[in-house]
Amino acid sequence: MTDSAMPTIPDTAKEVRLAKHLEGELGLDNFGLVQMQTPEPGTGEVLVRTEYLGLSVAYLEMMRADSHLPIPPWEVGQRIGGGAVGTVVRSDSADLAVGDLVRTMAGWCEYSAGSADQYPKLDPELFPSPVHYLSQGPTAYYGMADIARVGTGDVVFVSGAAGGVGSLAGQIARCRGAAKVIGSAGSQAKIDYLVNELGFDAAFNYHDGPVLDHLRELAPEGITVFFDNVGGEQFEAAVAAAASGARFALCGALATQIGDHENRLPEPDRTAATAKKIEVMPFSTYHTPDQVAAWTEHFSTWLGENRFVFPRTIVDGGITAAPRALVSLLRGAYKGNVSVKVAD
Repeated sequence: MTDSAMPTIPDTAKEVRLAKHLEGELGLDNFGLVQMQTPEPGTGEVLVRTEYLGLSVAYLEMMRADSHLPIPPWEVGQRIGGGAVGTVVRSDSADLAVGDLVRTMAGWCEYSAGSADQYPKLDPELFPSPVHYLSQGPTAYYGMADIARVGTGDVVFVSGAAGGVGSLAGQIARCRGAAKVIGSAGSQAKIDYLVNELGFDAAFNYHDGPVLDHLRELAPEGITVFFDNVGGEQFEAAVAAAASGARFALCGALATQIGDHENRLPEPDRTAATAKKIEVMPFSTYHTPDQVAAWTEHFSTWLGENRFVFPRTIVDGGITAAPRALVSLLRGAYKGNVSVKVAD
């Protein structure tokens, strides 16, 4: 087993577990903090110190006993899952050395151990920061490029555009040749952010009057691509404002993610969409190696060409800050992709 000049490894480490299944609004009482023995890697295994955790609203469904996702929800007492980046601090594997930067799906914990093949090695020189590896880009890229097939001349509307997925999706559309990119957000500060920093052509506050009125003003020619992170009124308005044959990529429905099962999962009325020959395409991204590789290639290229901005918020405070950060994310407190700094 090899070690180098790394910080001292503590005997115990913290992790965050699901204290009770989510019903209604997420609260801090859904989480439990546990002190555990720091795991010891076995033969062919590594010990990884978590550096940053990525946060996503998609975690909500995994916290529900009646989750509609095609994978089992988290059980009470189970560690909260999700993606992170970390550093190998002990190694008994020829494939990873102490100091290597890796991706981990071990979830909300300060340290994790497992076989080296569970921790894909990352290039620390590819991006300006390890946090770049925690973007929601695979979802945004897959939805825009493969599902919506956005391209030259498209008029694009992104709902929830200041969030982790939306803030990337709009820029992806621009890089792929869209003629106009419009976003919706919930505050003037976020609208200014979309237009002045992320390069959206226009944005509007969905609280400020009917969404359809905004779309008709900003896209009188009709939208041809809709990347939907919200659902509800914004989906209905997009249908009314769409050109014939438009493509709708339905990433999620934030407007319906809070509440009991029957209230948060309504089926959108597709009658009007069918009449206008709109392709309505719900999709899920499983972060397959191909999906991650496609995004990583384009992301690094566009950043290098100064055509792309990585919108992000980093929350300090260690692993104990993660539950409150997720609650704040759901309340619209952050812009862009949100991560929690775990290690000092």
